Amino acid sequence: MTQTREVSPALLARVLGGRLGREARPARDLVWDSRAVEPGAAFVALPGARAHGETYAEDALARGAALVIGPRARDRGLQVDDPYRALLRLGRWLRSGFPGVVAGVSGSVGKTSTKEALARALDWPATEGNLNTPPALARFFWHLEPDRPGAVVELGIDRPGEMDELLELTAPDLGVLTAVAPVHLEGLGRLENVAREKLKLLEASPLRLAHVELRRWELPEGTRTFGFDRAADFAGEALELGCTGTRFRYAGRTLRLGVLGRGAALAALAALATAELLGRDVIEAAERLETLKPTPGRLEPLRVGSTLWLNDSYNASPRALEAALEVLARCPGPRGVVLGTMRELGSEAERWHLEAAERVMAAADRALFVGEFAAAMAAGRPGATAVTNVEEALDLLPGWARGLSSVLVKGSRALALERLLEVVGA
Repeated sequence: MTQTREVSPALLARVLGGRLGREARPARDLVWDSRAVEPGAAFVALPGARAHGETYAEDALARGAALVIGPRARDRGLQVDDPYRALLRLGRWLRSGFPGVVAGVSGSVGKTSTKEALARALDWPATEGNLNTPPALARFFWHLEPDRPGAVVELGIDRPGEMDELLELTAPDLGVLTAVAPVHLEGLGRLENVAREKLKLLEASPLRLAHVELRRWELPEGTRTFGFDRAADFAGEALELGCTGTRFRYAGRTLRLGVLGRGAALAALAALATAELLGRDVIEAAERLETLKPTPGRLEPLRVGSTLWLNDSYNASPRALEAALEVLARCPGPRGVVLGTMRELGSEAERWHLEAAERVMAAADRALFVGEFAAAMAAGRPGATAVTNVEEALDLLPGWARGLSSVLVKGSRALALERLLEVVGA
């Protein structure tokens, strides 16, 4: 993916407008965190929740920034009225210079695994990890080699209007929508608002692909569907979920995946559907998908002695928990679940957590609930233990897990529950 693109200050000024300082230098990278600045990078001083990037502009220059794109005039800078809008404009300009197909992936759950599956199946570059915001996307296009046939980008939102900005920047040729579920409700309010924002991806894309369950919403005309449902345009069948792998059939071929869970299977199926939609070799795509390995923190199986730990600590939502419990049910017992707070569920967060506790206790012999709603989740449930924070869980875990054959660890990213696995030697 990486190319060393050098952009002159004069060209940046033409693209973004604004006032160019006389000492601005050609830029070879784009960053928005002064700690990540290396010599030759353009530093964009973006507004933040705690501080404005302008606060760190001098630090960026001291680290060798080629110029600062921000609201203040300076000799080694490009003064713009609105750095965030300037970043979107820069990203759109960079995107316009890429002649290949851009596939945009979004959804309340499964977007990162689907993005990774598309990239593997098509052998296309993709955005790293869950870097799915405008700054990360602009930087991706800065370094994207123009001779690649296509690229895959992940689009993540947590507020109204953000999808419009991402679509303005990425201009996807193909939109893939994985799910609409109760996630980021603090910013988006209601599930209907989540759906409205997510569906914008399909509306803006000439080619459209969505999970078949999304037919409950009004999908744009021409949207093709995928799923383990005969009603889907691209239907998988004979899905087998296991504790060490996943298997299903598509187009007469059995795929054996080294990744776990229904979400991983749906991601692979979406990738096969995309390959077929684009006229690519589906058999070749399937062979590539069979080389996928578990991503750290995403239903990652880790064996410690006689216990299998399923590290699903990267993030959590009610929908993702349900999928993880489906895998745990296929693992040897006795089984345990460590579940931390699921963030950004809005005003009904407690209800979602109590429902989650019921599902956990139906699937596990023992549960350790961590965080804000833990006491309410454990109340009246034999086999359930509650702690208020991860530090308490660290002390309790070795004894709590003794005798368990399989343990699922899941919680929102902010809790960093992967620390628990270090205690048991995983």
